[in-house]
Amino acid sequence: MKEKKEIQSVEDIRQMVDSFYGRVRADGLLGPIFDGIIQDRWPVHLEKMYRFWQTVLLAEHTYTGNPFAPHAFMPIGREHFERWVGIFKQNIDAQFAGERAVEAKWRADKMAEMFQMKIAYYQNSNAHPIV
Repeated sequence: MKEKKEIQSVEDIRQMVDSFYGRVRADGLLGPIFDGIIQDRWPVHLEKMYRFWQTVLLAEHTYTGNPFAPHAFMPIGREHFERWVGIFKQNIDAQFAGERAVEAKWRADKMAEMFQMKIAYYQNSNAHPIV
């Protein structure tokens, strides 16, 4: 069995993100949604995700932006977030161990909770997120 490594570098972040989105794209529920929205802009999206997770997990501030805004009016609900978190955690557990792996899973849970609440709010009001 291959020993799991800690998330310590941007190369580890790239591995985490690339393998995660490979799993997402292969998923019957999430794949069509992501591919339909991202289309041929996967390299741009992946680069943004590298910077996001590099900022979050490595405290190397390379990401700027509003991670929620692109999701505000997507046709997604609890089942999508449950699947997303499940794939995310499986992906982390298959490759990584240590404090940052635990933190990544915790942050994924918290993001999913927050995004679900905010999406529900915007779906049920006339408000629009600040971009």
